[in-house]
Order: sequence, then structure tokens, then C-alpha cells
Amino acid sequence: MYIIMGLGNKGEEYKNTFHNIGFMVADRLAERLDTTFTKEKYKAMIAEARVDGQKVLICKPTTYMNNSGESAVMLKNKFAESRLLVIVDDIDLEKGKIRYREKGSSGTHNGLRSIVSYVGENFERVRVGIGRDKNRDLADFVLSNIKEEDKELFNNAIDEAVKLILEKIGARD
Repeated sequence: MYIIMGLGNKGEEYKNTFHNIGFMVADRLAERLDTTFTKEKYKAMIAEARVDGQKVLICKPTTYMNNSGESAVMLKNKFAESRLLVIVDDIDLEKGKIRYREKGSSGTHNGLRSIVSYVGENFERVRVGIGRDKNRDLADFVLSNIKEEDKELFNNAIDEAVKLILEKIGARD
């Protein structure tokens, strides 16, 4: 079983921000797997799907980014044998670049830091690069809306992240 957790912040004001890239990938993945977020459980909105006979939970924590570990630990405790894959934005990657890691540290990401504090470093992650605006405060930047001229770039990055995730969970086209 796979738990795929896209990180972001709940609320309309955060919907199109860089920090919600994880939610955007989770939404696109759910769409691709022909499912919707119909349950709220384990401090997350959950969509369920099956891929090659394997159960897949696509989750969007309802705790806000910096407390995502609360949801992750509840899910991992309930589904102990599951594999956890977390999707996040990454300021240290060039805009639109995708990076996959089987495990590792949280780096500078507070959402990952929260998950690591609850479940350790042994989970997969897909990072979507958002770049960095050195002229802006970090919090202001990640919580700012994606600019119109960058929407196509990030739309393509979201598609690329979904494709990578589908490969990792064994989905066939």
C-alpha cells in the first residue's frame, strides 16, 4: 500500500501559492487515477485508488504545512506496512525541476521537518523546484501566488511529478 501525501496549506488564500505545489500534485494525481478527495480522516483529506491491485491513499493534510507530521504519523500508525511518499515544494531547486529521493533529511523545509520529527527520515519524497527570490523574505515568497508567466512551467512540472509518482507506484498507462 502507498500513502502519497502532498503538502500545502488549507484555505482559499493559499490555493495558488508556491507552498501548495504538493497539494496541486496530489490533486492532479487524484484526477489521473480517477478519484476524488471524499474523506476527511487522520487529519487529512483523502482520496482512495487502486493501482495494479494495490491500495493507494492520496492525502492532503488539514493541519497546515508546519504540522504535517501529525497527519503522517496517524496514517503510518494505522497502515504500518505502507510506503509513504511526500510531495513538497523546494526553494533550493530551480523552478520546475523535479527531484526524487528514497529517504533523507528535511533540509530547510518545515513541512518535511515536521514529518521527520514524527516518523523519521525513512520515507520517499518528490520535490518540485520553486527557485528562490533573494529579494524577498522566504515566508513571503513561498506564500506568494505563482506568477502568470510561470504557470505553464509549473503546470508542466506538476505533470512531470505525477508521471514520476505513477512510475514509482507501478501504474501502467
